[in-house]
Amino acid sequence: MLARQDGGKPSLSWERYKVRAACLAAEQRYGLRSTAPADHTAARRPTRAENEKATRRSLKEAPRITLRRQVTTAAAAAGSEHEFFARLDQAGVLVRKRFSVKSPGQVTGYSVALPGDTTKDGGPIWYGGGKLAADLSWPKLLQRWTSHRVTPGAAGLTAEERNAVWDHATHAAADAAAQIRAMAWTNPAAAADAAWATSDTLHVAAAVLGSRILRQAADAYDRAARSPYGRVPQPTPAGNQLRQAARLLSAFACLTGDRSMTSIVLITRLAALAEAVAELRDAQRNAAQAAAARAAAERLYAAARPAPPAQPRPAQHANTAAQLAGQSFPPPATRPATPGQPDPAPGGPPPVRRPPPPRPRGPAR
Repeated sequence: MLARQDGGKPSLSWERYKVRAACLAAEQRYGLRSTAPADHTAARRPTRAENEKATRRSLKEAPRITLRRQVTTAAAAAGSEHEFFARLDQAGVLVRKRFSVKSPGQVTGYSVALPGDTTKDGGPIWYGGGKLAADLSWPKLLQRWTSHRVTPGAAGLTAEERNAVWDHATHAAADAAAQIRAMAWTNPAAAADAAWATSDTLHVAAAVLGSRILRQAADAYDRAARSPYGRVPQPTPAGNQLRQAARLLSAFACLTGDRSMTSIVLITRLAALAEAVAELRDAQRNAAQAAAARAAAERLYAAARPAPPAQPRPAQHANTAAQLAGQSFPPPATRPATPGQPDPAPGGPPPVRRPPPPRPRGPAR
């Protein structure tokens, strides 16, 4: 009932967050399992209409999820707004920019859409960056890009130089994991930037290797990366090193197609990094974010395991009438030749079998 006990009108501003805070207080009071707070760390889920439309179109996922993954990967691999929009164009994403009124050439926002995802009138369905995730709004993307930029190209890299790119990313992941574990219980806020930058490395590694399991790991880690209420953490050396490693992988490693042991070592280091982020979120008492980081670590370890041996192929099934008849009525087994009797000539008539001699009969009774 929209009425207070004293007859006054209740305040409905921010009511969902107030209800969520009351639920958390009840969980702590009665010793119940703590659930996730409404801290804007989770990305927006597709609506029921979006899921039903994706089912009708036989899509694997709703367009909102696909766009969020592509925008996150493009932002991780780019070092400027020009590179960001260029990578979205290469991925086949429709982009609509919003410009400033005072400065017509200044971009103040953007929206993205998938080709074929249209309204009843035939126009594309646009999603603003902030509607995809809290850290994908245009102001947050501008804060993400640092002065470290990598120029794409360099198709003539040697094998040693390509391995150096993977080694650099591996060392960056190992150093970030060590720093996060050292700060998890002493200064968690200082480790937030490395936890956020881990998402960049995961998404870029999944795109470079083309691995479905890595893509699932990056999607699972999504919530663990964000700071509460959409805050952007202060840049740190560990976070900048991870972002630089992601751009190096996107610019150079994608040209090799190398899936050797170097990539497996990187995946293992990323799994350990995700576990370190889970410990960080446990120290911050963010159960949902810790669970997301652990789920990503499990998928990463699964991706680093060697593939199981190939199973023997089953026997082929009969397809023709002659094969079916042969299976239903197998040919009689060949009997051994009688001692002292020559074998029949190949292709000749079968030997004549003589009846056995009659047995002696006793007297009739």
